[in-house]
Amino acid sequence: KLALMALFAGLCTIFGCNAKGFVSVDAEKFARRIAESGVQLVDVRTAEEYAEGHIPNAVNIDVSSPDFVEKVSALDKKRTVALYCRSGRRSKMAAEQLTAAGYKVIDLDGGIQSWTGEIEK
Repeated sequence: KLALMALFAGLCTIFGCNAKGFVSVDAEKFARRIAESGVQLVDVRTAEEYAEGHIPNAVNIDVSSPDFVEKVSALDKKRTVALYCRSGRRSKMAAEQLTAAGYKVIDLDGGIQSWTGEIEK
């Protein structure tokens, strides 16, 4: 049992696990993951922030909107959800909610501010 705990701790150090059940990754890893088939890319910022520029193919579902839970319920639980916001704080809040609801989630650590890829307006 102790060996399993040590293994899990080691894997979490390598892959960025946290107690909340989702993974936060840097921009390079995030770009690789969202390029994979079937990943659902969600921008959890406001509609105004989204309009200023977003990662291509991202769907905008504002985590602070009253209908957030209703809107994310349309996402496929069998597919990974990739989340980002401006700096990473709101997407981590959204990731906690989605993970608790049974979704597999990855989060862009540092938000779109850390993003080095293409931006669409």
